[in-house]
Amino acid sequence: MKNIVFFFISFLLFSCSDSKSKAEQINDLYKSDLVVLQKEVTQLQRLVENGATQKQLQNQFLKAHQSYKRVESISEYYFPTVSKAINGPALDEYEEDEGITVPPAGLQVIEEYFFPVYDKKSKKEILKEIGILNANLYRLIMISKTNELTDSSVFDAMRLEVFRIITLGITGFDSPIAQNSLTEAKTSLETIEKQLAVYGENEQNSVTLKILKEGKDYLDKNSKFNEFDRAYFIKKYLNPLSKAIYKTQLALKIPFFKESRGLKVTAQTLFDKNAFDTEAFSGFPDYKTTKEKIELGKLLFNDPVLSGNNTRSCASCHYADKAFTDGLEKAVTLDGKQMVKRNTPTLSNIAFQRSFFYDSRVNYLEDQAVAVITNENEMHGSLEKSVFDLKKSEKYAANFDKAFPNKEITAFTIKNALASYIRSLSNYDSRFDGYMRGEENFNLDEIAGFNLFAGKAKCATCHFIPLTNGTVPPNFDRSESEVLGVPGKNKMVDGDFGKFDLTKAEVNRYSFKTPTIRNIALTAPYMHNGIFKTLEEVIDFYDGGGGNGLGFNLPNQTLPIDKLNLTQLEKKQLIAFMKTLTDKRQY
Repeated sequence: MKNIVFFFISFLLFSCSDSKSKAEQINDLYKSDLVVLQKEVTQLQRLVENGATQKQLQNQFLKAHQSYKRVESISEYYFPTVSKAINGPALDEYEEDEGITVPPAGLQVIEEYFFPVYDKKSKKEILKEIGILNANLYRLIMISKTNELTDSSVFDAMRLEVFRIITLGITGFDSPIAQNSLTEAKTSLETIEKQLAVYGENEQNSVTLKILKEGKDYLDKNSKFNEFDRAYFIKKYLNPLSKAIYKTQLALKIPFFKESRGLKVTAQTLFDKNAFDTEAFSGFPDYKTTKEKIELGKLLFNDPVLSGNNTRSCASCHYADKAFTDGLEKAVTLDGKQMVKRNTPTLSNIAFQRSFFYDSRVNYLEDQAVAVITNENEMHGSLEKSVFDLKKSEKYAANFDKAFPNKEITAFTIKNALASYIRSLSNYDSRFDGYMRGEENFNLDEIAGFNLFAGKAKCATCHFIPLTNGTVPPNFDRSESEVLGVPGKNKMVDGDFGKFDLTKAEVNRYSFKTPTIRNIALTAPYMHNGIFKTLEEVIDFYDGGGGNGLGFNLPNQTLPIDKLNLTQLEKKQLIAFMKTLTDKRQY
């Protein structure tokens, strides 16, 4: 009956719009939903002004946030900056280009005033935040007036919205306190359903709409956040849905964009074997990876010729059998007299990031290689000296000529060859990937562990699925850092200031880039200082609320300070899942 009503409404809406293209009709729906969103926020403002009850305010906030979900796919696609101001994380952010710290704004900030308990004393602050939100909504409405959609962009936005539901929706990322994520996921699916209905009846679209209906029904019947079976929901409904949207686009002969993106334009699911493009993360055409560059880079990686005294290679601190870590808290310096500043990070799957090192000080793997080679405590080398030495080798001269035809051996060709080899270490083939592709099975503990990872334990709100690092989905265009409050050996917060040493911004004090937890079973000890020897210790740290849970009183901690209240069984299940992230491929 609901389907009949839905299609009848669709008929009424669009029978008088025959002269408009499909994309124009969807644009009209989007603009109409924008007006509804603005009205819901205005109503929220009125309720605050009139002294409404906590329950009334909470319900109205949830209505407003759900209204945002109806515009999210188009808003985020075309206007990501203003969308972030409307529904971004409630955290201060340092703008490096301008050298200023920008306070958060929008729905997630307002959510913290209403949940879990509303304090009437905060009325003035709430009205101020709602005023900022209204200003950003007005801005969004204005810039949307002249924006034109295309069929290709609509389908691209629909698939990205499915990926957003997987990574930011059902994980609770943008409903961190109210935990209304599952209801909002249904609203997102309803919006995709409305958009697809515009394209009319065809065999493939009917399949897609059927998946949508079944997915919504599942959300209706399973509404408890901590008990929700995310593994089943993704495999049964969301992966098939993104595939079906892709096939509908093919059936309608709507072209795909030809552009380089971290998540490929042609990715049917987030878990496709080749969903991510390492070249798109590299930045420049000259950096393009080839088989010959990889082979040369591997030789250089294992050769001490790049170090100042010819005694240390990259492989001296990055062992293949440890996912290219070294098993130490911190590596020993080149002179053997002390330890380097931080724990050796994994190189496996490192290409799928937008910044490198724990303090995010470089943006490209080529620059990372140079920084390590020239660091006096690590390799104390010189690319200029290496160029001179390598030119004397007939073997290297031949390999460089294969990798870089008609080019001399230079600092650039050395660092590009090394980076090309490191990029080749990025290939997702773990049991987790096989499970999400329907090629492998999980036992009950592993399934429960994934559901904890993406739900109650909140791991996936920083270690985003499927990369499990801090590269933010679904555009994967920036890598985030977090303030966790990691302890040192003196039981106080570790004295390494992290990103603060570069930016001098208080918001970055003790801030470190979120690393991948792929291959985590192989990469102990953990954290930037190697303080935790086991995964059990790591989980206990997070379960207790991080540094503030240990009493460090860090005002800028980004990790929620609330205890997770994980049971011993849940901790074991979480570890069981994390062990499925180990790659099968041996390098």
